[in-house]
Amino acid sequence: MSGRKPVTDPSAIDPRRGARLAAVQALYQIALTSADSAIVITEFMRHRLGKAIEEGGVPDSDPQLFADLVRGAAATSDELDDMIAAVLDPEWSVERLELLLLAVLRAGAYEISARPDLPVRVAISEYVAISAAFLGDRETGLVNGILDRIARSLRPDDFGGDTRGQRETAG
Repeated sequence: MSGRKPVTDPSAIDPRRGARLAAVQALYQIALTSADSAIVITEFMRHRLGKAIEEGGVPDSDPQLFADLVRGAAATSDELDDMIAAVLDPEWSVERLELLLLAVLRAGAYEISARPDLPVRVAISEYVAISAAFLGDRETGLVNGILDRIARSLRPDDFGGDTRGQRETAG
């Protein structure tokens, strides 16, 4: 998969971003293998969180945020997929999205919808940065656009009345 750039500088990862990064990886594993989220969370807590990148780990990560993101996104994946589908170009479907891209979008959509304490612009920025580490420019732009539209739909007050990027959907 060309265009992917691995995250190799542990000093560039703060614990919350590390938790988000690990959550995306865990959601990808769940999507790929249909594994139970509780098992994947336990596996990550034991073997990946707090481990060196060279060992396949995420050195600095907030375990509570990680578990919340994985548990919440996995439990509400159908609802999150509906949110994503509502803002996708009509020629695309959620089923056509690459699994890693879908994992990023599910984590971002979950955090935007379930964590009102986090400013939406911060959430979008975090998932754009994570997608840039693994996906190409086109996919990273797609993450930015989709999460922006979801955020404007769910939390319009966070944008001060600015509805640019929000799109009418047929229904």
